[in-house]
Amino acid sequence: MHDKKQLITIKGTREGLTLFIDDSCSFDEAIEELQDKLFTNPPKDDEPVVSVRVKLNNRYLNDEQKEKLKSIISYESRFTIHSFESDVLLRKDALSWKEESEIKAVNRIVRSGQVLEVKGDLLLIGDVNPGGKVVSTGNIYIMGSLYGIAHAGFEGDRNAFIAASFMKPSQLRIANYISRAPDYESDGVYMECGLIDEEFDKIIIDRLQVLSSKRKELSGFERRMQNG
Repeated sequence: MHDKKQLITIKGTREGLTLFIDDSCSFDEAIEELQDKLFTNPPKDDEPVVSVRVKLNNRYLNDEQKEKLKSIISYESRFTIHSFESDVLLRKDALSWKEESEIKAVNRIVRSGQVLEVKGDLLLIGDVNPGGKVVSTGNIYIMGSLYGIAHAGFEGDRNAFIAASFMKPSQLRIANYISRAPDYESDGVYMECGLIDEEFDKIIIDRLQVLSSKRKELSGFERRMQNG
């Protein structure tokens, strides 16, 4: 006779506990087994509160189910839920992630008084003239000359960067950091990038090649651009 398949598995880690919920059973079945496990092994009153990560695999929980799980774990044991981790994305979340992670290619000149703003990374094939401005939630690549203002990571991404074929901006901004024109060579620089240096807590200009070591998450497309 085969043993009954376990629907709930609890493993200890350095950070606390990880609770795995089998994704092939119903939610009610998982809850029933979880309650049985907690009732069979109740914690002592002097035990510290333990943080729990809930691994759902290919299961999605709505808010009501999450609250039910939280109440069982909090009230029937000395556990607290740190996070729910699922491999399932809602359609709206997937579309939002796609919009914020894809590269938007634009072929134009951004003239004085104009603002070009995108979600995700911006690849501009053209110049940013003095008085023009480009803004993105991600990185900014300019295959042309940057004379105006560029603001990367404007929703707070401190890992964003700005790269240009020729860089002589009136202002660079990354997240909430600002660097003005006097920080650059008066004649401008070729194939350089601007990024936040955590050690000096400011925006610096460096060779484009440093991105592969300082930004490990670069995609293949971005690495090809960087290497020419």
